[in-house]
Amino acid sequence: MHRSAYEQMELCIEEYMPTNRRQRVVDLGSRISNGQKLTHQELLKGRDIDYCGVDVWAGPNVDRVMRKPYRVPVKSNSADFLLSGQAFEHIPFFWASMLEIARVLRPGGTAFVTAPSRGHVHDQQDCWRYYPDGFRALAAYTKLQLVEAYTDFPPMKGIRHDYARVDAKHAYWGDTVGVFRKPTNYPRLTMTFVRATTRWWANRVGGVEGVPMPEPLATRAQCGRPAAVPEAAHPAEPNSPAPHGQ
Repeated sequence: MHRSAYEQMELCIEEYMPTNRRQRVVDLGSRISNGQKLTHQELLKGRDIDYCGVDVWAGPNVDRVMRKPYRVPVKSNSADFLLSGQAFEHIPFFWASMLEIARVLRPGGTAFVTAPSRGHVHDQQDCWRYYPDGFRALAAYTKLQLVEAYTDFPPMKGIRHDYARVDAKHAYWGDTVGVFRKPTNYPRLTMTFVRATTRWWANRVGGVEGVPMPEPLATRAQCGRPAAVPEAAHPAEPNSPAPHGQ
């Protein structure tokens, strides 16, 4: 977890989590890798918290291991708050995970989700980057209320963001933050059907392992660039003009 994501989660906790009563908190994607020290538990110190760290892998800061990637081993309607920091970029079918978050939250419960909006590819699979409209789409699909959504974009230069100023020192990582709340009138029966179907298929597929990364082809156009043509395919004629751009 990079520092900016940690600080964004800290802001969410300070703004939305009351201190006058005991809270049941589930942390989805809680495992910390070798060399990491930052955990969400540190942000909850001094609060009356029943904490449960959940991850697909066993390890430090994990209380329950998910036997299936899209089945959170926590009772329905049991969590006051659910935290997920810098995990959603690694989840291939994140909408299935969001449906599980909706199931776990009690009516009126709140989820804080932070995910990168920019930054390098990392870990075994890094599938997504997020913007506020992505969280709006998640709210629409899962029938959660989107309380807040924002991205810490780079500063503006004219009418565009000045990405040239982004480097390791000046906000190299960017984060999108979403605060979701489960309505008290959540459409339970409808969403049970949606969740069961989505979760069944997502767990059946699992992830991206069954789709090998295509080998790059020298003769195939990539990302809108002209295809590379081997020299032997079009031998230059004597005194012929050079192609444009050469």
